[in-house]
Amino acid sequence: MADSASLATPAPVLFREVSAANGKKIGHALLNSEKSLNALNLAMIRLLDGQLRAWAGDPAIACVVLSGAGEKAFCAGGDVRGLFEAMRRHPGSLPNPDACPFFAEEYRLDFLLHQYPKPLLVWGSGIVMGGGLGLFAGASHRVVTETSRVAMPEITIGLFPDVGGSWFLPRLPGKAGLFLALTGASVNGHDLLHARLADHFLRAADRDAVFAALAQLDWRGDATLDRTRLGQLLDGYAAQAAGLLPASKLAQHAALIESLCSGASLAEVVTAIAGLRSDDSWLAKAAAALAAGSPTTAALVWTLYQRGAALSLADVFRLELVVALQCCAHGDFEEGVRALLIDKDQSPRWAAATPARIKAHFQPPAWPGGVHPLADL
Repeated sequence: MADSASLATPAPVLFREVSAANGKKIGHALLNSEKSLNALNLAMIRLLDGQLRAWAGDPAIACVVLSGAGEKAFCAGGDVRGLFEAMRRHPGSLPNPDACPFFAEEYRLDFLLHQYPKPLLVWGSGIVMGGGLGLFAGASHRVVTETSRVAMPEITIGLFPDVGGSWFLPRLPGKAGLFLALTGASVNGHDLLHARLADHFLRAADRDAVFAALAQLDWRGDATLDRTRLGQLLDGYAAQAAGLLPASKLAQHAALIESLCSGASLAEVVTAIAGLRSDDSWLAKAAAALAAGSPTTAALVWTLYQRGAALSLADVFRLELVVALQCCAHGDFEEGVRALLIDKDQSPRWAAATPARIKAHFQPPAWPGGVHPLADL
């Protein structure tokens, strides 16, 4: 019999299997932390990783679905409050003994999703930020809705767009990825379609109907055929959602973004964006966020954007782990979280982004056992 504590505390991720056609099953994983907007912590990462690997090897599972509890968010990002406490417990430690497992296991999970051997549908309704975009970006079928609000806002907290962002942001059309990384600008479902970071735009209200329809598909156990069938199903629902498609700021301002981000140096690009004067509130907010954000984050974004374009996904995750752990040791990340979420004074005291400081962020720490935690990706 379960004890009272386990009964009182719901599991942070809920799993269920639904019987489908041809004796197959659909595996459903639900991020179950609605109060925190399904922010991702280490316990959730470990539950997801274990179950998704089990489903990947189960021939009865034809398709996997990942969604978030409630209507407000799929996943609002990683547990930065928990990371803040880890930095406070181990100031300057490299690698931070509490932060290292979080980042390493999160990146390992994200890599799994990019390589998943079966159809993987992620329902990206509501808020999708930071670590949530890391879960979303690698899926074979990425669904957004009229409520999707997506951002990589690390410029505001002194981290950087990680979870594979150094791989997928340089691969977005034009300079959209660089602009989003430097400004943390929030985008909608249409923007993600334009940027090729989402595959299907559906109505948020159709979620339950779509999930029910999955059980009726003619699953064959062939990943290529089953991905095609799933895509056709989602296309059918997308036709009903066309009238809800919001305007895309990324499409509307594509030429301007290209121009703003075309400078040969970070200083030129920052000057162009921060100096932008526009009646468009989206552009104005983006420029203000960069101007107020961490100079170290901006420098890391610039370097990772250049390097990530030429690296494999596995090498990107290995590089990001180094930089993330250095961020935990160098102060701006801790200070940014303090100012935004802990003391909430909105007045972070950023360090100067000197060349030596930025170079130090790319220096691998002395790994326990002498082996990079993601060496086997």
